[in-house]
Amino acid sequence: MRRSRLRHLGLATLLMLGSLTAVGTLPASAADSPADSAKDPAASAGLLDAMQRDFGLTRAEAEDRLAAERRATDLAPTARRAAGDAFGGSWFDAGRGRLTVAVTSEASPATVRAVGATGAHVRTVEHSARQLDAAKTRIDRLDAPAGVSSWHVDPAANAVVVDVVAGKRADNDVQRFVTRAREAGPVTVRTVSSAPQTFAAGTVGGDPYYTGNVRCSIGFSVHGGFVTAGHCGGAGGAVRGWDGSHIGTFQGSSFPGNDYAWVSVGSGWWTVPVVLGWGTVSDQLVRGSNEAPVGASICRSGSTTHWHCGTVLAKNETVNYSQGAVHQMTKTSVCAEGGDSGGSFISGDQAQGVTSGGWGNCSSGGETWFQPVNEILNRYGLTLHTA
Repeated sequence: MRRSRLRHLGLATLLMLGSLTAVGTLPASAADSPADSAKDPAASAGLLDAMQRDFGLTRAEAEDRLAAERRATDLAPTARRAAGDAFGGSWFDAGRGRLTVAVTSEASPATVRAVGATGAHVRTVEHSARQLDAAKTRIDRLDAPAGVSSWHVDPAANAVVVDVVAGKRADNDVQRFVTRAREAGPVTVRTVSSAPQTFAAGTVGGDPYYTGNVRCSIGFSVHGGFVTAGHCGGAGGAVRGWDGSHIGTFQGSSFPGNDYAWVSVGSGWWTVPVVLGWGTVSDQLVRGSNEAPVGASICRSGSTTHWHCGTVLAKNETVNYSQGAVHQMTKTSVCAEGGDSGGSFISGDQAQGVTSGGWGNCSSGGETWFQPVNEILNRYGLTLHTA
């Protein structure tokens, strides 16, 4: 009977990626009436709420804007064809609720009328979109200093806008870049508050990662990568991070018999000695891996059910999964669910192990086993990344 209650948190029960990526296509809330969604069937209640919050609109205004934007999107290709070589770019004008199309001053009256006949608002400009794109291509060939944040074609400004970090505009290298950029074509310089940076993240305990069509959770950062559960992937398998970008590769993996693995990290990712508290508690620094005794409190961080705590119930337990037995496991009263596999078990600031499997869930309760982290470190000769 006990074996029938075991629910392995990986493999078939972890095949959740497809449902995760489908979130953006969910239909509008059942609370929406047909009249509410008639203006824009794609407008979910959540989207309308966000627009009301971020743009300061009423619900009706948000619906009207979405409908106007959809009309502008549909109209843009027709208006561009009508403008021909005189096309200077287009954009949605929120004030007018219409598509605005720029045409050069050399455009014939017939061309201007043809663009206007599409329903777009027409603005006369000096430079064509082709000229602006060519200017940006020439600027792309320049070597930009750190004080230059970015550059792009802005059809409303009818120029290439160069963004310069505040306080760097007088820098000699920035001035030289701007001078050379202006030689390439029409340029407008704008000041921005700070330099850009990538949004890749360090490998943080509890965060999700993906391999194939499986989602699991990061256990602990080690120097060169992170440790996690073996059933999440085999050696040589590629790993993607929470944002879908490549993190690294499984360098070692064992399951069943054991349930541990480690992933090397690269591609702009780095390791961080932190376990996510998911807003329930502060994120936890990892300062070591001293083993907590039976009866001690212990907490788990995972990408599905986030932060939950309980006690250590037993050590050196053999767990008989349907795929085979796993030995030397530690049992806890902490709940877990599919996708939490591989995630961090921590006691205070001491790493304990990576989530393997269990039974029950975080609604009705259950028990969970973890593979002790020190065994994983010793097996692969890894060093825990500590604060």
